[in-house]
Amino acid sequence: MSMTLSVFKESLEDTIPPQGLSPALLALWWAGRADWAAAHEIVQSNERDAECNWVHAWLHRKEGDQDNARYWYRRAGHAMGHGDIMEEWQTLVIRLLSGSGY
Repeated sequence: MSMTLSVFKESLEDTIPPQGLSPALLALWWAGRADWAAAHEIVQSNERDAECNWVHAWLHRKEGDQDNARYWYRRAGHAMGHGDIMEEWQTLVIRLLSGSGY
């Protein structure tokens, strides 16, 4: 079974994340469970990874730290989002799943 946005969202009801997620997707999984600290620790530990930098940017945007968010969006090579924060979360999940081999 391939990992889709729906499957990813359903997995948020589990106590542990699905196996085989990239660090960026793992951080988004924890963010989807409202565990900002776990998500932030993952992306901070993988700051050489552009996908983690994008998630890092999103996490700071979600917490309201716009200056830090702008810095991480620049590092990730993405424009800062301005729309609904959870729509951006879904976009991130979809984009990262499409490149993850799932």
